[in-house]
Amino acid sequence: MTSAGSDEFVVARATLDDWPVISGWAADEGWNPGLSDGPAFFAQDPEGFFIGRLGEAPVSAISVVNYGPDYAFLGCYLVRPDLRGRGLGPTTWKTALAHAGDRTIGLDGVVAQQGNYRRSGFAFAHRAVRFSGIALADEAAPGVRPAENADLDAIGEYDSACYPADRPRFLEHWLTAHGNRVFVRLEGDRLTGYGVIRPARDGLRVGPLFADTAEDAGSLFAALAAKAAGRPLAIDVPEPNTAGVALAERSGLTPSFETARMYTGPVRSFAGERVFGVTTLELG
Repeated sequence: MTSAGSDEFVVARATLDDWPVISGWAADEGWNPGLSDGPAFFAQDPEGFFIGRLGEAPVSAISVVNYGPDYAFLGCYLVRPDLRGRGLGPTTWKTALAHAGDRTIGLDGVVAQQGNYRRSGFAFAHRAVRFSGIALADEAAPGVRPAENADLDAIGEYDSACYPADRPRFLEHWLTAHGNRVFVRLEGDRLTGYGVIRPARDGLRVGPLFADTAEDAGSLFAALAAKAAGRPLAIDVPEPNTAGVALAERSGLTPSFETARMYTGPVRSFAGERVFGVTTLELG
């Protein structure tokens, strides 16, 4: 708990009850949060969400979610627009960062904030581009099917190879959240990729889309896009994955938003070439 500029400004841990306010601010920024994101986010680290209040009114937010002893991810950094420039954001930031301890912290920074993040010790890793629109229909490919309970262990192992940390608590909720649809691709008994599509404030969001090859990713994306049934969808593609960018463009989607993945230090090795779609900008 801390104060800045006035005894009335207090930053404290947020609860799931605060999520509608935080996600509403995120929606106002055009980030398009998923409708069922909150429980999965808080399941990973219920102590990692913070909200600032002036008196009783919520005015700022941030999350610093810990993944094991070595890695954390920062997101949901928001200040109510009419109160920006008063030092509320930096105080909220400093309070929350202490939660990460000496872990490397990652984030997906919007363009307007990337300079501030560099000055705070974050180094640029790569851009990610949000592609959105109504995806062109494609035929279902063999080997792709809806995920089943028996697939969850294999999905968890595959996910760990594609992310800088293990995240079983998050996945347990993400894969089963209301409205989320999960598909896997298999060659025999071997998992070669998986993807999730979920309802959002505006259309649907795809994430993650992890796959061994561009063919695997394309087959999974076709199944996910079929679930959109002509509604708009969006996917955040790491720019270094040129096959992922080509898949989005070939599917009729267009760039609408960009961020930069940034880190404060080293992260464990992961298969970035398999990341055709980021899971979520808020938790990485």
